[in-house]
Amino acid sequence: MNFKDYIRIIPDFPQPGIRFKDITTLINNGPVYRAVIDALREAVADKQIDLIAGPEARGFIVGAPLAIALGTGFVPIRKSGKLPGEVVEANYDLEYGKDKLAIHKDAIKPGQKVLIADDLLATGGTIATTINLINQLGGEVVGAAFLIELGYLDGRSKLGDVDIFSLITY
Repeated sequence: MNFKDYIRIIPDFPQPGIRFKDITTLINNGPVYRAVIDALREAVADKQIDLIAGPEARGFIVGAPLAIALGTGFVPIRKSGKLPGEVVEANYDLEYGKDKLAIHKDAIKPGQKVLIADDLLATGGTIATTINLINQLGGEVVGAAFLIELGYLDGRSKLGDVDIFSLITY
């Protein structure tokens, strides 16, 4: 199955010159969505994973079902002010501006092995910040899995030696 066939390209969103990769046309097709999660599960099955961490918001769409498929827990990485408990926060740059991510201080125990899951690897800013937050809590990032990678933006270069898997590359 060619997953790329299910991604809608929206020109000039959210700003002129951007060709937005819309995954809603993939995730609203149950069998294709399941096939994507199954493909990601197979790609990371050999890793020792205690938890999946997914950055807001589309990381939840990929990470939570992947956690269920792998039988692990899921840790949401949220924007500042969205988590009710005590948090650790970090600022970062994204493709279109700046933002801040947060994680509950008790979400990851020291030594736990964490896989990051998200819909898109673009410039790497969000994922580099997610790695930073996991490391601050003593977690060990064992890899990162993405539905889409925008290879021309070279986000991989910001992620150090993290093992990266992407289903679709543009």
